[in-house]
Amino acid sequence: MSYEKEKLEAIDAGNRALCSLEKARDYLQKAKNWGIYDIFAGGFFTSLIKHSKIDKAKACIERAKYDLQKYSKELSDIHMNLDVGISSFLTFFDIMDNFFADIMVQGQLSDAKNRIDEAIMRVRASIEKLSH
Repeated sequence: MSYEKEKLEAIDAGNRALCSLEKARDYLQKAKNWGIYDIFAGGFFTSLIKHSKIDKAKACIERAKYDLQKYSKELSDIHMNLDVGISSFLTFFDIMDNFFADIMVQGQLSDAKNRIDEAIMRVRASIEKLSH
């Protein structure tokens, strides 16, 4: 297979990974927004909505991990490397629903969002490098 074709496949895989990461970031932001409301005025339904957003973020992150692995494979075909630390994007310790647990979850959501933002930046930079 030609180098140009391999490069185009890598760009396509990178764009899929980027899309997955952006969806995950959006759900993390929504979960954070609901989390703030949950801290100050929430109740059962607010927590339910927040956890729904967290679950959707987790699903998107799992998809992003898969897409990033595919992207890494495509990059290796053209002798490039991408390191975005995909192993620990999102971990939560949220077994209780109280003020302190909600504060801790907000911090974890922020940390996960920051890691996603970093990954997005690295994927975008690698796609840009491939495009030139």
